[in-house]
Amino acid sequence: MQLVPKTQLPAEPTLTTEKITLDVAGMKCAGCVKAVERQLIEHPGVKSACVNLATEVAVVESEVGAVDALFLAKRLTDAGFPTKPRQACDRQNDEDPAKRQRREMRSSLRQLAIATTLLILSGIGHFGHMTGSMQPLDNIWLHCGLATVSLLIPGRPILVDGWRGWQRNAPNMNTLVGLGTLTAYTASLVALLFPQMGWDCFFDEPVMMIGFILLGRTLERYARGRAAAAFRQLLALQPQIARLIANPEKAGTSSPPVEIPAEQVRVGEWLQVLPGDKIPVDGKVVVGQTTVDESMLTGEAVPVIKQPGDVVTAGTLNQSGAIAIQATRTGNDTTLAQIVALVEDAQTRKAPVQKLADTVAGYFTYGVLTAALLTFVFWYFFGTHIWQNVNMSGVMDMSHHGESYPAPAMSGLLLSLKLAIAVMVVACPCALGLATPTAILVGTGIGAERGLLIKGGDVLERVHKLDTIVFDKTGTLTTGNPTVTDCLVIKAEQDKKVISSP
Repeated sequence: MQLVPKTQLPAEPTLTTEKITLDVAGMKCAGCVKAVERQLIEHPGVKSACVNLATEVAVVESEVGAVDALFLAKRLTDAGFPTKPRQACDRQNDEDPAKRQRREMRSSLRQLAIATTLLILSGIGHFGHMTGSMQPLDNIWLHCGLATVSLLIPGRPILVDGWRGWQRNAPNMNTLVGLGTLTAYTASLVALLFPQMGWDCFFDEPVMMIGFILLGRTLERYARGRAAAAFRQLLALQPQIARLIANPEKAGTSSPPVEIPAEQVRVGEWLQVLPGDKIPVDGKVVVGQTTVDESMLTGEAVPVIKQPGDVVTAGTLNQSGAIAIQATRTGNDTTLAQIVALVEDAQTRKAPVQKLADTVAGYFTYGVLTAALLTFVFWYFFGTHIWQNVNMSGVMDMSHHGESYPAPAMSGLLLSLKLAIAVMVVACPCALGLATPTAILVGTGIGAERGLLIKGGDVLERVHKLDTIVFDKTGTLTTGNPTVTDCLVIKAEQDKKVISSP
């Protein structure tokens, strides 16, 4: 065996990659997720990119110093997805996520209310035409107006986003919705303006499509908001304020404290923690003695005595005495910040089933458009000739215009168009790409809220195979807060017997 001199041994590998976290807006479906991932991966220096639709976060792994986060954000923004890099202090400086969620939810409810009103009016008129009543709501021009208002007000964001997706060569679910509604509206408008063609008017379809799509998306937004609330509760454990003091070993504990943001504390600085305060950073006790509730970290309900030299953890609660601590880990290095980062990373990591869903959804829109085109071609050239009774309606009822026309040969075009529209409409819901990330978001968020850290969707997917779970200590199974579970009432006669017994 030939010995290799120590000087010729390869150097130990060093850290050559870094992670960049981006907040990405404007994603509506898994097709958008695929488009964002493609934009990121095509950039030189990017090794991998993981995008989560439910949390609207993209995590990019790249070579150290090879990628500028601001440039990536600008690249995605120019592609139609407003993006900004996430900084350590973003959670404090940005708008409260709960307020932003409530504002977006109110906007969605307003759009849904308008769409629902138009849907009800259109439905009443439609059934009135069938029963012979509701003559004012049965007017075809009124239905044309309802469809126009539905497209211009509640449906406008869908149409605009679908058109932008088409422009950037990344059609999404909104593209399908827009094509379906506009095709149905255009065909109905042609039938209304040229009644001699014998086409049917179906202005009700765009109104119904917009209404039901907005209903589904409002429910999806509500579910995502509830899931994100669990993660915000974990973030709320992080202290916001720290009391900075001079070195108590030199100046004593009488030096007045200065309140600063907790993320601005540096390693080695001294902080004052009063009873009832959360400890702002990881550190060690320098002066004072107290008891600390560490149940948020360990699950143990009994407070722990802390004396000079003992270690304290950020987010734990100081209970009985004022102490001075020296910071040893701050910012993103604290134990609590690492827990939060693990939970956030778990919500971003994709399970195998989610990767499959995103891959399929990336080509889903193209597949649906191809299927709609093939449906139109088949029925127009073959289907209407094979099954002639499908489009042979004898006399076309044009009672809206006060006269009747014989069914022309072009009715096969209308039938083919209707079936092609139906294919696009059926494919509109984007549950394929949203259901899986939302389920992972809910699972990891609720788990973190209850003290269970799940490392990712891939881990969550393998949980069903477990048959044995081993716990290392009883504190893992506790809630951290003692509560009264049972009350046993002792009768008076038994009390007397107990007292009289020797």
